[in-house]
Amino acid sequence: MQNQSELGKLALLAGVSRRAFLATSGAAVAALAFSRNSIAATQKGGILKGAVTTPATALDPFAVSEVGGRLIISQPGEYLAISQADGTLKPALAESWEAREGGKVWVYKIRSGVSFHDDTPMTAKDVAATFNRHADPDVGSNALSALSGILSKGGAVAKDDTTVEFTLDAPYGNFPYTASSDNYNCVILKNGDNSDYANNHNGTGPWKLKELRPGRGVTYVKNENYWGPIPSFDEVDWTFYDDIGAAILAIQSGAADVLSGFPARAGAALFNNPKVAVISIPSSSHEVIHMRVDMPPFNDARIRRAVALAIDRAAVVKVLFDNKAEIGNDTPFAHFFASSDKSVPQRVQDIPAAKALLAEAGVADGFNVDLLTQKSGAIPELAVLLQDQLRAIGITVNIVQMGTDQYYGDLKFGTSPFLDSPFGIDDYGHRGVPNVFLSAQLSSKGVWNAAHFKNATYDALMAKYFAATDLETQQKTAGEIQRLLLEETPQLGLYFYNFNVVHSIRVTGVQPTAMGHLFLGEAAFLA
Repeated sequence: MQNQSELGKLALLAGVSRRAFLATSGAAVAALAFSRNSIAATQKGGILKGAVTTPATALDPFAVSEVGGRLIISQPGEYLAISQADGTLKPALAESWEAREGGKVWVYKIRSGVSFHDDTPMTAKDVAATFNRHADPDVGSNALSALSGILSKGGAVAKDDTTVEFTLDAPYGNFPYTASSDNYNCVILKNGDNSDYANNHNGTGPWKLKELRPGRGVTYVKNENYWGPIPSFDEVDWTFYDDIGAAILAIQSGAADVLSGFPARAGAALFNNPKVAVISIPSSSHEVIHMRVDMPPFNDARIRRAVALAIDRAAVVKVLFDNKAEIGNDTPFAHFFASSDKSVPQRVQDIPAAKALLAEAGVADGFNVDLLTQKSGAIPELAVLLQDQLRAIGITVNIVQMGTDQYYGDLKFGTSPFLDSPFGIDDYGHRGVPNVFLSAQLSSKGVWNAAHFKNATYDALMAKYFAATDLETQQKTAGEIQRLLLEETPQLGLYFYNFNVVHSIRVTGVQPTAMGHLFLGEAAFLA
């Protein structure tokens, strides 16, 4: 991170300015593997067969929210910059960016010579229009969770065909991540218009739509007019799988060449399969177990802390992820974020202390509580582990499992089981910096604040952290946030799990991100 005096002259260029928020040895090894594979002898042409979980929404950049949708919209669509596995930002449709006025204004230079698939030139006007629509609350974009309080409608202005000026609501040192693939909905659209994207996939990327098979898959052909290197594959054919087990079988049988996003436990056999290569990327993906602080039984912080102390986190990580995850400490700060205060003690299981807290709170014999969950990923198994471990302190958990659509509802307070339940579990995809988690999950105005946590001290510390442009201030403020959250415990964060991608050993050049993107523009079959 640059300090305040340096910020005005900041030009963040991929490979030049290293951002260490996600840098870990595992990620570095993965990145090195990509580069080594890419120099092997390859062959032109062929059809790559991909497997991915069925997108939960229409293939609309304003709506997608999970791995399947994120992967598919980023085949024909592109971002201003790519948040890479090692924490750096790689320019894409933006060539460079610069902060002004202490981080309140950011000026982006937009790549020239880029066209949409319908041959319309892409300019700064398309970039500004895209971000202004995402920032408009009336549009209802999923990206609003990342932009709210940072960029308002009208804050993006095209100064000329290759310059966009973003004037933010307040100084924000990590804005380049907010404007990158980390904010996965923000692929650049023609005039910012998403009204027909789900049908035409009119992006600027290396892959053009050939055939859309609703609910079953999609096929792309290489874009011969792409502004960057022309892809080696003639086509990429994606098949959607409702069941991850079926997708794993497709990889094992050779019916698919690549699978993006599989649980370590379900795909355990892949890690030792000599016919495939697994890329396991440390990420900030995690589940949050919220406890509503404004209603019984969790309106007493002692009860919430007792729940936290009853959990054996190491056992959870072993069972769910075969240790391919980092143990969490009930805050959004993963250890691999450079801004995390690593001096904050790790919370560990302490059954006597948990029982003592329940006694202090007047519920020494425990209580019964419903835990609302969705049938998604590791969540059902996590719910069973919570049920089993909380029994040790007298808390009887009744698991109420719903389909994902039913669980989220319309994602509005008052009509969403997720946001309204006293006790529930939600999942969060990877981000290159913790800002979205801090805001959406925990701020008083957070759009995903299922704990209904409203704390003025927290809000002030979050604002201070967001405005900080030097690492020392960020770490100091992060430590205050971490300690406050351990005291209040509005939610449990037990782990941050790796993102796993597997591909046939005859494929090279696959470039995944921990967010779930899979960039194949430089991929090819080995000769």
